[in-house]
Amino acid sequence: MKTELLYGKDGISLDLPDNSFIIEPTNLPKLADDKEAIRQALRDPIGAPPLKESVKSTDTVSIVISDITRPTPNHILVPLLIEELDHVPLENFVIINGTGTHRDQTREEFVQMLGEWIVDNIRIINSHCHDKDSLVNLGKSKFGCDVYLNKEYVESDFRIVTGFIEPHFFAGFSGGPKGIMPGIAGIETIMTFHNARMIGDPLSTWGNMENNPVQDMTREINSFCKPDFMLNVTLNREKEITNVFAGELYEAHDIGCAFAKKHAMSLCEERFDVVITSNSGYPLDQNLYQAVKGMSAAHKIVKKDGAIIIASECSDGLPDHGNFAKIFEMADSPQTLLDMINDPAFNMFDQWQVQKQAVVQVWADVYVYSKLSDQQIENAMLKPTNDIEQTLAELKKKYGESMTIAVLPLGPLTIPYVEEKVKT
Repeated sequence: MKTELLYGKDGISLDLPDNSFIIEPTNLPKLADDKEAIRQALRDPIGAPPLKESVKSTDTVSIVISDITRPTPNHILVPLLIEELDHVPLENFVIINGTGTHRDQTREEFVQMLGEWIVDNIRIINSHCHDKDSLVNLGKSKFGCDVYLNKEYVESDFRIVTGFIEPHFFAGFSGGPKGIMPGIAGIETIMTFHNARMIGDPLSTWGNMENNPVQDMTREINSFCKPDFMLNVTLNREKEITNVFAGELYEAHDIGCAFAKKHAMSLCEERFDVVITSNSGYPLDQNLYQAVKGMSAAHKIVKKDGAIIIASECSDGLPDHGNFAKIFEMADSPQTLLDMINDPAFNMFDQWQVQKQAVVQVWADVYVYSKLSDQQIENAMLKPTNDIEQTLAELKKKYGESMTIAVLPLGPLTIPYVEEKVKT
């Protein structure tokens, strides 16, 4: 059986056993005219007046975008927002790159993300979670932290957030309020949002919006300085726009999440010995940190003591910035990592991603196919593979001739799940 995984910008082809079970979301066609669909959504939004009527010509307007680790088609969305608000002078706009705890983008990356005209004509800033001078304290969250958000966003007369909606491994779904929290939040707020208790809650998982503490917190933080308008889209495997959701933040996001969930959920009758997954290709598979999402998707359907093989290019390394790699040096096994992170005295940013990875690793072995060195992969307590088909052959010796295999070619764009049988 021939199949292709999303990997980097080009993908990789595999020749797998014929009994392999391929799991993909419904691959919806792109909109016939995505730009016109966006224009119509801006003029007839969900739960809000038309965008143009909502913004005065004298208003300062902030547009919050997701950073380069997300495939949000801002090269389409942002120019159409500027076009729709053509009565507002260009100098009144600021685009805020929602980096969260990630690195800044370069000018060349902004051109890739937004197009050269936008970069040359609209002011763009990176949000800096550690720089208190660029943040505003808006009060106290019910989750126990101060609420810090980007100062330029808060001081804007009109605030817009863009994004795309996909399954998310602890927030239920991405998009909507996640553009603001953690996108342009301060590190203190982000640390609470990503603490061990929040991330470890069983309701903080793929596709769940009901009583999910992570989703609840992102929505609560947004309420301190709510975006006046949301523009989100859903995408297919080619990263083409399949639907548009614009308008009031919570209502439009809920409708978008319901649409994404309908096409992304996939029920499996049983768990599998081996699950092969991707991290959805570029830009989502730029580093190992992001690849934890693909591992987590596979974890949903792999047997205890089974094996996960993830293909994630990791062209940007582990990455080099942040604490992701450092935390692995502080323990000698996935279980000791979990014990360390679950200790209330431990508090280090990036711990949430290590926590999610360690949860997967105490359940199953994880093999990584990437551009990383074997040593880099082993330092993260993972197993390197340079040949997925050869690794499958070796695993067959362990699991036997009847070894079962599932494949998630799109990785975390799919939510596979098993309805666990209750023992009586």
